Order: sequence, then C-alpha cells, then structure tokens
Amino acid sequence: MSDNTQNIQWFPGHMTKTKRKIAEILPLIDAVAEIVDARIPLSSSNPDILDIIGNKPRIILLNKSDMSDPVVNEQWVKYYKSKNISAISIDCQNGKGIEQFKTEIKKLLSEKLENYRNKGMVGKPLRVMVVGIPNVGKSSFINRICGNSKAKVENRPGVTRGNQWFSIDSELELLDTPGVLWPKFDDITVGEHLGFTGAIKDNVLDIELLAVRLLEILVKDYPNLLTQRFGELDFDAEPYEILEQIGKKRGMVIKGGNTDTERAANMLISEFRNCKLGKISLERI
Repeated sequence: MSDNTQNIQWFPGHMTKTKRKIAEILPLIDAVAEIVDARIPLSSSNPDILDIIGNKPRIILLNKSDMSDPVVNEQWVKYYKSKNISAISIDCQNGKGIEQFKTEIKKLLSEKLENYRNKGMVGKPLRVMVVGIPNVGKSSFINRICGNSKAKVENRPGVTRGNQWFSIDSELELLDTPGVLWPKFDDITVGEHLGFTGAIKDNVLDIELLAVRLLEILVKDYPNLLTQRFGELDFDAEPYEILEQIGKKRGMVIKGGNTDTERAANMLISEFRNCKLGKISLERI
C-alpha cells in the first residue's frame, strides 16, 4: 500500500462543455437547486458553481440524508440557513423532502410568482436548474419529483450527458444537467471524501490508502459502528493494522497467514457506500 497522499485529478472533456452550457442557459433560469451528498456537504459542493450561477437564488438539497447522521444533518441545515441559504434534507430513494422542496423553492421565488400573477402571466412556470457533482443523485431526484423514470439513472459517475427539461407542475420546471467536477482538488481531503462516496472513479484511486483514511475518521467519530459491524477491534493500533484486523475477521487471509488488505479495503469502502456500517457523516460543522 502506498503511504503517500493521493493526487487526484479528473476532468473529462465533456465537463468543460457542460460548464459552458450552464453559463449559456443561465439567463433563462430563475433559481438553482444544488444537490450535495449529506455525508460530505462541503466536499460535494463544486466551488466553481457559485462563480457560474452568480446572484441567482440557490437552494441546497442534502441528498442521501438516510445514509448520514441525522443529528449532523440538522446541524448542516441550520448552518446554511444561518448564511441565508435555503437548505433541506432529502432522500431520493424513499421520497423524503421532495414535497418540501416544491414548497421551499416556491417560497424562495414567491416574489417572482406574485409578479407573474399580477401581470396576468398565467401558466408561466418558474425554471430551476438542478446542478451537482457526478453520482450525487440529480437524476434520482428528477425521477422522484416527476413520479416517473424519465431521467436516466445509473449508479456510476458521469452517466447523465445532456441537458433535459422536466415539467413538475403548472408553476415549476426543472432543468437537469450533467454532473460537473472541478479540474483538481487542492485539498487532498476533498478528493478522498469524494472517493469514499464514489463520486470519482475507483480506478484513479489507491483503494487501500482510501480505506485507511476512512478508518481514521470512523475510529475517531464512529468506533461503536465499527464494533457493531466487525466485532472487537484494537483501536489503539494504526489504521492499516485495523484494516488487517477487519480483513482477518472476514476471512480474507492469504498464503502465509497475511491479510488480503486490498480485498479488505474494497469491502470496507463498499459497505460504507451501501450504508452497511450505519448512518455516517464524514463532515461536520
């Protein structure tokens, strides 16, 4: 296993085109709904988005909130609201927060809706652009709010390629856009957090190093969840040694009695992503 920090860079050519398209269509947009991963709200928020959308009203949707720590979720919502940014927790798998989104976005744009009514512009809908990094749940959100599966969904980063409009009701239309990452991660922690959640492809990562970094967080903040899942562990040991302990408990032993740490690392990352370790937030206020 490499003991160096990972220099993660990922900027497929289609993302440059996506950023340009977002900027071009922005004059038609009334507000922006930015979907972030509730487990990593800061790391999953593209810092370039604010520069692109300018002063457009924005609402933050903390998706996958069913997989993150509910106490921390509430803290993030309060944090954003303290910054005068609308924010709600949602879960596109069970529909949590979807109706609240409709209410909040119309509240956010209530003045514009009132102007439309006063001018007799009946039938003119609000237009909201949905943005977010790959694999954060944009298409799942669109499908859930539309009540169908018109938006293509696949659990793989970067699957949505083109801009698509969806009519939600007589007062609301949504524009789905492909996920956009930024050229490189100046803060290595951001890259690692995106790696934990699967927002960047595993083939550009050192999976063992990624698992060790994840264990550092889990040992500090959620040792009880590790114990519940894997049994008693020596938390005084180094994270790599804890990974070895976990691998042995799962029978991942190779010739010579050593642990297959690569296999153990893949298992740990997979179980985190599938919420088998429990409800975990990797970023806190």
